[in-house]
Amino acid sequence: MKKSIFLVTLLFGGMSFAQTFTNYTIADGLLSDNVLSLDVDASDNVWFGTQFGVSVFDGSAWTSYTTADGIVDNNITAVFVASTGDVWVGTDFGTSVYNGSSWISYTTADGLGNNQIKCISEDTDGDIWFGTNNGASEFDGASWANLGTSDGLPFGGVVSFLMQPGGDIWMGSGLGGVIVYDGAAFTTTLTTAEGLVDNRIRSIIMDDADNRWVATSEGISVFNSSNAHTGNHTMIFTLPAPDTLNPIEDLKMDSQGIIWAGVYVDYLVTEGGVCAYNGSSWVEFHVADGLVGPVVRQLAIDGNDDVWVATSTGVSKISDHTVGTLNVKDMTEFTAYPNPTNDVLNVSYDGASVDSKIQIFSSAMQEVKSVPMNNGVTSISVSDLSAGVYFVRVGKAVSRVIRI
Repeated sequence: MKKSIFLVTLLFGGMSFAQTFTNYTIADGLLSDNVLSLDVDASDNVWFGTQFGVSVFDGSAWTSYTTADGIVDNNITAVFVASTGDVWVGTDFGTSVYNGSSWISYTTADGLGNNQIKCISEDTDGDIWFGTNNGASEFDGASWANLGTSDGLPFGGVVSFLMQPGGDIWMGSGLGGVIVYDGAAFTTTLTTAEGLVDNRIRSIIMDDADNRWVATSEGISVFNSSNAHTGNHTMIFTLPAPDTLNPIEDLKMDSQGIIWAGVYVDYLVTEGGVCAYNGSSWVEFHVADGLVGPVVRQLAIDGNDDVWVATSTGVSKISDHTVGTLNVKDMTEFTAYPNPTNDVLNVSYDGASVDSKIQIFSSAMQEVKSVPMNNGVTSISVSDLSAGVYFVRVGKAVSRVIRI
């Protein structure tokens, strides 16, 4: 089987961190490189929703399903593996479920509120919920219940669910913030008035301390267990100006409590990647590090804490990562600016004792520049360097910069 594998290892001042990127495309067995959604089942089989159907990878072999097998449509907008092992997929023409042997489809003719499925989840009772273009639908295996704007949902449909242990359901609206549903009525609405960085929701997760992390089109907002806003993360991924705020496509948390975020912006330039938060700092993973493409769609975490990334150009698996032991704050004791830069990089260091050199390394960890450290600010010409990701080292401190 053909696949691209990138092993990136950084060694500085006795500290190290590494990760392996394994990339998969149609050459390996995907039905399409345009992967829109994904989920992982209990056996660590990864289910991919692509533009041309469903692909399943068991770690060595691929299986595919299309309309010829009973799926309602081949453009798979959502994938969800239920606690029963059933695999639900969403499309713009309804939903289909795979019970291990065959596919069954449901549309508005069967009771689904709207055929355009944005997301799928499962509540504490085992009912399956569908976020649709105009609301939410609940299926208990026999009958349907639908919620829409007339019930209190804002315009914009439902694009994400967070099922609370107590039974409350957080619904992320495409335009109207977060709405909390207690099973009978909508009890709470969280918008920019309550501290949300933006009302266009993309994803919601809950960490081990019962904090709710809300991904939006302009960054991440965090709310505590009392629904009080505690802070925002809006610049976790380095983007060239004027794109500074981060549109977050998806959020996931691994078993170590690491928060993983998929970022993608397509305004003046196409940029995107994956970031990981270890409780104090964000670590970035770019195409230059081995990611298969910048157009990140969705993330999934398997039983080994490997991170699967769906993009428009294939799938990446990030494994062997050590984000949880990396202390980026201790490594970045100087300032390198502007970042990104295309001409001159300024390095300012406040430490009393510092190595006499400033070193710049390529993403392949080859030294490309070494200049003496001046008092105050040292200006370094980088106009001769190719565009890409670089690492600046001063003593034991390291900072990541982008040459555009």
